[in-house]
Amino acid sequence: MSRRAALFALLCAVVGLAVSGAAAYTHYHMLFDPSYRSFCDVNETISCTQVYQSRFSTVRGVPVAIFGVMWFAVAALLSVTGFTARQSVRESVPGYLFVMSTVALAVVLYLGYASFFLLKAVCLLCVTTYAAVIGLFLISGGATSFPMTTLPRRAARDVRVLVTSPLAITLVVLFFAGAASTLAFFPRESVLAPGALPPTTQDQRSELERFMATAPRTPLVIPADGAKVLVVKFNDYQCPACGQSYLQYKPILAKYEASHPGAVKVVMKDYPLNPNCNPHLTSMLHPAACDAAVAVRLARQHNRGEAMEEWFYTHQPSMTPPSVRQAARDVGQVNDFEAKYAATLELVKSDIEFGYQVRVSQTPTFFMNGVKLEGMMAPQFFDQAIAYELQHAAK
Repeated sequence: MSRRAALFALLCAVVGLAVSGAAAYTHYHMLFDPSYRSFCDVNETISCTQVYQSRFSTVRGVPVAIFGVMWFAVAALLSVTGFTARQSVRESVPGYLFVMSTVALAVVLYLGYASFFLLKAVCLLCVTTYAAVIGLFLISGGATSFPMTTLPRRAARDVRVLVTSPLAITLVVLFFAGAASTLAFFPRESVLAPGALPPTTQDQRSELERFMATAPRTPLVIPADGAKVLVVKFNDYQCPACGQSYLQYKPILAKYEASHPGAVKVVMKDYPLNPNCNPHLTSMLHPAACDAAVAVRLARQHNRGEAMEEWFYTHQPSMTPPSVRQAARDVGQVNDFEAKYAATLELVKSDIEFGYQVRVSQTPTFFMNGVKLEGMMAPQFFDQAIAYELQHAAK
């Protein structure tokens, strides 16, 4: 491997390593710090939070970014080997990098597809790691000058060389020890029983209370009907985080309804991210969102609103305007969708204007007794926020 190729490979690996580390840091704080807001949450489309809250962000509870850190660490070590090892080993390095980057390329293509086409949200950190992988793929592919069929034989030979080098053995041991420790001790998302929440630490509770106590409160002209906690959610039925928050917060709200009947009121407001009904947008994010908002409103007239919401939140990837209309008939028992569409859409637009006035720019956006919560909080923090508001309302 030429020094120039090794240098470019090392540059890509170091960039990928640094960005993967930043992604892991962001993912960790997003999950375990109730007041944390990611620096790369620019809007609904460019949002690390939207991506990290999705099912594509972890493997068995471990953030994908952790595996990225490990992969780029190996790539960096191999790139350094391209500078420092004996000539026979340096010749094999691009082949190893090419095999690694080919596998990684398949992974990032899948993750990119999930991000751009399923979630319709982009994480800038993730995109940078994709670019680093592609860079390594191109560099190593261009630098490989031997038939790939000879790679197993070369690898066996290079392993024999590696075991004779104390430095190489030390680096390998340190890498595997570090990787094992990271996987074992890095906090991971737990698979919880329905209604169960991970415990919060005293520091997390204190930080959440500080946030709730000092955050500005937006006055909303919405009747609380005697409730001590008024939660207003601006929602898009095709938004992944809206669906996740609905499914994860539902047992929390049910718990408070059982323990404090009527004390917590939730008001849904529509804010479809679709310029067909939302004039404050210029790009199309969720093509079926306007029709879905209408369908839920019409389904409520038949006492099928909750069933309609559940269907949308569990069928988001396949939602289209025609499928929404079909679901409105089959699930919502709405047989006059077209006749009532225009009038109902005006009600949706009224919610949109209200959201625009209170500066809603992404979904979901919550207002809890006027405190603006953009995006989806971890369920345990949402639970603690309601408990805090109930406690202080009683004083």
